[in-house]
Amino acid sequence: MAIRIIRQDDDPVLRKISKKVEKIDEKIHILLDDMIETMYDADGVGLAAPQIGILKRIVIIDVGEGLIELINPEIVEEIGNQCETEGCLSLPNSSGEVIRPKNVKVKGLNREGQEVFIEGSGLLARALCHEIDHLNGILFIDRMKNE
Repeated sequence: MAIRIIRQDDDPVLRKISKKVEKIDEKIHILLDDMIETMYDADGVGLAAPQIGILKRIVIIDVGEGLIELINPEIVEEIGNQCETEGCLSLPNSSGEVIRPKNVKVKGLNREGQEVFIEGSGLLARALCHEIDHLNGILFIDRMKNE
């Protein structure tokens, strides 16, 4: 395992759309392990592969309820709204109010390639949306409320 460099600010990779993972192999397992180590080292609650320069549809999240690893995640249901302050490991000097769904249901694959469904509310819903946005080249500053 290794701590990777988190891409920041105007790094062009943060604005690119990530590619679907076609094959889950040892390289993907190493990437997941590196992402986990990198996220915990940075005291983050989530990390998407593009944030370490890898344009693959992979996210990891831990909001204090246990580690979630998702490959090719997709939001399949959104309910309600919440508005809270967000920040990002890739934008360390920025924060702002963002409206996100209060509850989400996400499907994806785990590291064994099995389909999984994650239901999240509150902070977990926010983190899922935030990290999946990264896979589409969207940063939270694009969604910030204009005061």
